[in-house]
Amino acid sequence: MRNLSDEMLIEAYERALTLNLNDDFIAIIQSEMERRSLTVTQSLAE
Repeated sequence: MRNLSDEMLIEAYERALTLNLNDDFIAIIQSEMERRSLTVTQSLAE
């Protein structure tokens, strides 16, 4: 995860949500985003 740019990480998160991927995988991405203090708009996270 640390090798991904912030932009790529956010894109991966958005795609994971869109594709309804495994909740554990999404949680890993969310944890990394929190570590980097990144946020995604609420409309994308729903």
